[in-house]
Amino acid sequence: MKVEIRDTNFDPWHEARLYQKQYLNQQGKYGATTVFIGTMRDMNEGDKVSSILLEHYPEMTQKHLEKIAQQALDKFEILDVLILHRIGKVFPNDAMVCVVVWSAHRAAAYEANRLIMEDLKSKAPFWKKESLEEQDRWVEKNTPG
Repeated sequence: MKVEIRDTNFDPWHEARLYQKQYLNQQGKYGATTVFIGTMRDMNEGDKVSSILLEHYPEMTQKHLEKIAQQALDKFEILDVLILHRIGKVFPNDAMVCVVVWSAHRAAAYEANRLIMEDLKSKAPFWKKESLEEQDRWVEKNTPG
């Protein structure tokens, strides 16, 4: 399991391949890999958004993401989990989150990935401030899954 919060842009496909190649000790045991990549979009609630500032409490957020990953490992028959999440200033089309799950079969990989993302979007301690043309505003709720 790897959980990392980053303040710089990253290539989620490269990171998934790198982790799978270098750190996944389950070579030959997985038949399914699910990947969720969340990117910043340039519109929200009908307004044009030029960037988002993602804030967090480092220790609390890291601990929460690790807990989500461990819950998925405990609940589903999966082999490993990779979670990467951005903080700081993020621009349209930048990756904000990447969740990768490896398992022997696809059902467990899909279910675990969804559990992680739904918890991450609804409970993880991140705060988003959108930059609009006229003003900045805090995001009060996430979009439903």
